[in-house]
Amino acid sequence: MILKNVGIIGYGVTTKPLVQFLRDRGIFNYIYDDRMQEPSSLNLAFLDLAGFIDNLQNLDCVITSPGIPPSHPIIKNVQSSQIPLFSEYDFFEKIACRAFENIPGFLKPLEIWISGTNGKTTTTQMLEFLLAKHGGVCGGNIGTPLATLYNQLEMAKKEALWILETSSFMLHYTHLALPKIYILLPVFEDHITWHGSFDAYVHDKLSILSRLDSGHIAIIPSALSDHPLCLETKARVYYYSCAQDLNKSFDLKLEISAFKEPFLLDAALALSALKLLFEEDGVEELNNFRIAAHRLEEFFDSKGRLWVDDSKGTNVDASIAAILRYQDKPKIHLILGGDDKGANLQPLFKNAATLKDRIRIYGIGSNADHLEMLAEEFDLQYSQCLELEVAVNRIKSVLQNDEVALLSPAAASLDQFSSYKERGDKFRALALS
Repeated sequence: MILKNVGIIGYGVTTKPLVQFLRDRGIFNYIYDDRMQEPSSLNLAFLDLAGFIDNLQNLDCVITSPGIPPSHPIIKNVQSSQIPLFSEYDFFEKIACRAFENIPGFLKPLEIWISGTNGKTTTTQMLEFLLAKHGGVCGGNIGTPLATLYNQLEMAKKEALWILETSSFMLHYTHLALPKIYILLPVFEDHITWHGSFDAYVHDKLSILSRLDSGHIAIIPSALSDHPLCLETKARVYYYSCAQDLNKSFDLKLEISAFKEPFLLDAALALSALKLLFEEDGVEELNNFRIAAHRLEEFFDSKGRLWVDDSKGTNVDASIAAILRYQDKPKIHLILGGDDKGANLQPLFKNAATLKDRIRIYGIGSNADHLEMLAEEFDLQYSQCLELEVAVNRIKSVLQNDEVALLSPAAASLDQFSSYKERGDKFRALALS
């Protein structure tokens, strides 16, 4: 396919270098981003929704940012126009990578994709840590943007090794590109509003299996083993229900691991991929890895009281895991709330109810009224706070030294904050002030 004009939906962290990648090759971009409310000073062709749709006939293909839901009018219009609609993964697989194949000495990258509801960032970073000595670099949702990685291929004289954190959104729009190894962490309710249902969310997570053959490897939760896509795949599949299953399958020596759950499973998955690729044991090396901020990050205030920033715990399963980690404490002061994206929160409250009087919930964010209703239903102690500052101040007034203050919202942050990072940073600042 010879490209002259390409449409870009969304102008964000990954698509900005993609736009530059295309411009460097003389390809013109029409860009739609609903955050662009005024003319751009970037010398780029930003169009509103109507303008983008009017120009579809001038486009050779359209590349969408993964966060744009399939229900969005712009996606529906592109699909009805029959203009090819690509994810970034598929665009580079079909267009860029095939063009690079004509470069003497070019080697197609070996890719590992990591997906799941919780832990994919940590697993990706752990695997990059282990594979750095082999030239491994992470990309996708985190790390180096895909366009930058492909730019580097033109200079490469050896096989590149990419570890790509891959969202369900990206998988939904990807129908061509394939990894050598696909790692799927456990799947729980998340992004229900975007996908339309939990079944659709699971289907997108497993959709890649229909395209894998015997030369590919997948590591999949055993809870999904009866799914039609698992039953029909031609890939070599390893199933697991816990870290110890992987320990047995790959002889990982987890007994000397420095990590405990929920990070032990992340470590086991990273170590499994290392074993599959290079037959190396890496558990002692991985013990030097440090978990990133905002994921069960512990700190103490001036009175020696324990606070835990789990702002990255944006869904029910992440918050349940956080509660289980501190279930032996005399009391958990748990801050919940934000944009729950239509998820069913009852399993979280059912789990919290097992602790009865040893947990109090502090509700913040746009779903605080719903949290209050659930707390009443499950007979849990509850404080309606609405704002994070109110919640932290109430906890500070009662927190004892043997208790824990835990921010694990089971919800996204964008109703009140720019990101989970901002929410976590503010939580720490308020706790320490």
